[in-house]
Amino acid sequence: MTVERTRVAIVGAGPAGLLLSHLLAEAGIDSVVLDTRSRTDIESTIRAGILEQGTVELLDQIPGTRARTVGHRHDGIELRFAGEGHRIDFPGLVGRSVWLYPQHEVLTDLIAARLAAGQDLRFGATVTGVLETETELPRVTGVAADGTPFEFIADFVVGADGSRSVVRPTVTGSPSGGHFREYPFAWFGILCEAPPSADELIYSNSPEGFALISQRSETVQRMYFQCDPDTDVAAMSEAQLWDTLQARVPGTTLAEGPIFQRDVLRFRSFVAHELRRGRTALVGDAAHTVPPTGAKGMNLAIADVVLLARALEDWLGRGRTELIDAYADTALQRIWKAQHFSWWMTSMLHAAPGASEFDRQRQLGELRSVVESDAGRRYLAEAYTGWPLQTSPTAALG
Repeated sequence: MTVERTRVAIVGAGPAGLLLSHLLAEAGIDSVVLDTRSRTDIESTIRAGILEQGTVELLDQIPGTRARTVGHRHDGIELRFAGEGHRIDFPGLVGRSVWLYPQHEVLTDLIAARLAAGQDLRFGATVTGVLETETELPRVTGVAADGTPFEFIADFVVGADGSRSVVRPTVTGSPSGGHFREYPFAWFGILCEAPPSADELIYSNSPEGFALISQRSETVQRMYFQCDPDTDVAAMSEAQLWDTLQARVPGTTLAEGPIFQRDVLRFRSFVAHELRRGRTALVGDAAHTVPPTGAKGMNLAIADVVLLARALEDWLGRGRTELIDAYADTALQRIWKAQHFSWWMTSMLHAAPGASEFDRQRQLGELRSVVESDAGRRYLAEAYTGWPLQTSPTAALG
């Protein structure tokens, strides 16, 4: 077994783990990033991404990131219901925007930037245990890509390893220790070769159910429609898929093309009971997950990291414990705001199984209350484009 020393051991080379390593390096704190996947696996796993303005501004500070130059700035979204579209003008309402930039592209940028900066980044490193986290020197054990057992002795351990986190049980006491909600519907997603059907994303509530008309590039588009969680992805023909999508967005003619990928995305919400125990903390999907309706997932992970990086800089660099002691409570304020916004958007736009005509009319009333009110549109724009990133417990949430 090889035994090595580091200040911070980060488990997970997703956006949270990689960005944390960058912020720590800027503060003069060395770290190692461990991930069981290969670099190719990480960069080729295609995932959608809507980046809040605060996230883009943070990425702008890292050499080589392309969110601003390659990503597509979106200044609004369309809420479509009762056959009509209603635009939510982000800059006009809150002076901010979002960027359409897939998560795998963010990862490609961050991996290249961290390796160029000399980051100790271990691909194919499978973590098997996090030990002695209540002591001053916690340990991370595992097996390297070549089969060699390893052990890292650290000052602090961070679980940034996703919803199936191996670090989470160390903090919460069990793999599932947290608040959990599963929604009674899912999204059937397709990738197709076609030009964009609209300039901005369309969130459509229809009697047949919800649909989201999203984008990926000038030639590839991503679209979703509400479905049963147990739907067989192969059960519908391409013609049936296009008929279903078109029926969900009355008033808009979709640009159709060959469908080359289809999947079913289940809707789950989770918040861990604890975000920190001793010298171990959780960030990103290891700490929480949200339905995709509010586009909060990756942005919420970035917000965790900004808080934790500042807290670790204050503790490991200056010996002050106030920020690390407040990390969980401070992070949870934003986490639960994001959970509420994601739940609100989901419940307002989707047809719940067994919904009555009263439920349907009440939902339309809610949508009209939002689009016909300056305050309603402003709240949606503020939450969608992102609250200001916090760096301390006293920083305003906006």
